[in-house]
Amino acid sequence: MDAKEFREFGKAAVDFVADYLENIRDDDVLPSVEPGYLLDLLPKEMPEQPESWKEVLGDINRVIKPGLTHWQSPNMHAYYPTSTSYPSIVGEMLASGFGIIGFSWICSPACTELEVVVMDWLAKFLKLPEHFQHASEGPGGGVIQGSASEAVLVAVLAAREQAVVSYKESHPELSESEIRGRLVAYSSDQSNSCIEKAGVLAAMPIRLLAAGEDFVLRGETLKAAIEEDVAAGRIPVICIATLGTTGTCAYDDIESLSAVCEKHKVWLHVDAAYAGGGFALEEYSELRKGLDRVDSLNFNLHKFMLVNFDCSAMWLRDANKVVDSFNVDRIYLKHKHEGQSQIPDFRHWQIPLGRRFRALKVWITFRTLGAEGLRNHVRKHIELAKQFEDLVVKDSRFEIVAPRALGLVCFRPKGDNEITSQLLHRIMERKKIYMVKAEHAGRQFLRFVVCGMDTKPEDIEFAWAEIESQLTGLLEEQALASRKAGNVADLTQHFQIHLTTDNVEKSQ
Repeated sequence: MDAKEFREFGKAAVDFVADYLENIRDDDVLPSVEPGYLLDLLPKEMPEQPESWKEVLGDINRVIKPGLTHWQSPNMHAYYPTSTSYPSIVGEMLASGFGIIGFSWICSPACTELEVVVMDWLAKFLKLPEHFQHASEGPGGGVIQGSASEAVLVAVLAAREQAVVSYKESHPELSESEIRGRLVAYSSDQSNSCIEKAGVLAAMPIRLLAAGEDFVLRGETLKAAIEEDVAAGRIPVICIATLGTTGTCAYDDIESLSAVCEKHKVWLHVDAAYAGGGFALEEYSELRKGLDRVDSLNFNLHKFMLVNFDCSAMWLRDANKVVDSFNVDRIYLKHKHEGQSQIPDFRHWQIPLGRRFRALKVWITFRTLGAEGLRNHVRKHIELAKQFEDLVVKDSRFEIVAPRALGLVCFRPKGDNEITSQLLHRIMERKKIYMVKAEHAGRQFLRFVVCGMDTKPEDIEFAWAEIESQLTGLLEEQALASRKAGNVADLTQHFQIHLTTDNVEKSQ
C-alpha cells in the first residue's frame, strides 16, 4: 500500500467510523452471534496475495461489526463508561502514524515531555494536591499507564519492594525469603477484581476486609486487621482503597484509612478509576478529602475524560520509590541527557519497557474540548443518572439499593433474587439495552450506568421503558402461572373429594 492508497483507505475508514458512531442507535447494543461465529467465516490461513482495502473494509462491515458489543451506544449501561470522542480517535490515529516507542527521553522527547505536561494539566483540573505535579519541587509526578489494573500492580509491587528493604534493615536476622513470606496487603471486599489479581501477581496475599452496610471501608476495620496481622508476625505492606467501588460506586473513608496507614507505615493507594472524574467538580469536593495523605492514586481517563481506552492516569507522591523498585538499566538504554534534568524516563514507572504515545490523544482531546467541556460531560452523566433514579423511585415495584453515585444507579425489583435474575435475563435476550448484576449481603441488584459517547434524555426514557415493560411481562407470566397452578390444585382437591365420597358410599 502506497501513500495514495493509504489516503483513500484512511478517508474511507474515517467515513466508516463516523457513520458507525452517528448511527449507533440503529443497532442492538448486544450482538446476535454464537461463540465461534467468526472462526467459521474467516479463512484458516492468511491470504498468499495482497487483497484490496475495499474488500477488507467490506469484510469489517460484513463479519466484524455483527460481532461487536457497542460500547459507545447510549443503550450501553453495563460496567462503567469506556468513552471515546472524535478528537481522541484522531489522536490515536496520529500516534499510530508516528509509530514511536517512547521508553526514554531520547527515543522521542515530545512523547515524554507532552506526558509531563498533560499529567500536570490533569492534576490541576482534578484539584489534586500540588505534590503530585511534576512542576512541584518534590519527587512526585504523574504517568499514563494502560489501565487501572496496571496502576494498582505498579503500586503493589513498589510498596512490596520498599517494605522488604525497610524490614530487612530493621531485622537483619531475617532472610529476604522469610520477609517476603510474611507480607500482607489489604483492600475492601467491594474493590475491583484487579486488586486481587495484583496480589496474585505480586505473590502477596491481599485480605479483602468487610465493608460496612453502606459499602464503605473505614479505618477502624483496617486498624483491627493490621493489629491482628502484626500480632501474628505478618508484615503489613499496602492498603488499596477505592473511590467508586465496582458494585455501587461507594467511596472508602480515605481520611480514616490514611491515619491508620501513617501510623503503621503502610502504603496507601487510592483506586479512583471511575469516581476520579468527580474531583473536577466543586460540588463533589468531598471526594478529595484525604488525598493529600495518600502515596499514590489512579484515575481512568477512558471512563470520564472522553479519551479512548487504554489510558489510565497514575500519580505518585514519591516517584523515586517506584523508580528504585523497577530500575533495570542496560547500556543500550542510556543516553547523554540522562540524569541531567528533572525530565523522567517513564520506563522506570511502569511494568513494560515500551511506551505508546498516549499523551498525544490526551493533549488533543483536552485542547479541543477544554476544561469546561470536560466538566459539562461529567455533569451530564450525573443529570442523566438523576433522571433514571427519578423513574425508579416513581415505580413502586422497584427499590433503590444504594445512594446514586455520579452516573450509577443501583436498583432492583422488589421480591427475591430470582425476580432480579429473570428480569435481567429477559432484558439480555432482547439485546436492546445492556446491564449487569451485582450482589451484596446475599441480595442481588441491577446496575444502571450512564455510558455511551453521546447519551441523551430520550435514551434514558428508552431504557426505562424497556426495563419496566419487561418487569410487567414477567409479573404477568408469573401471575398466570400461579393461577394455572391454583386451578390444578383446585381440580386435584375436587377429584380427591369425589373419590373419597365414592369410596365411602361403596363401603356402606
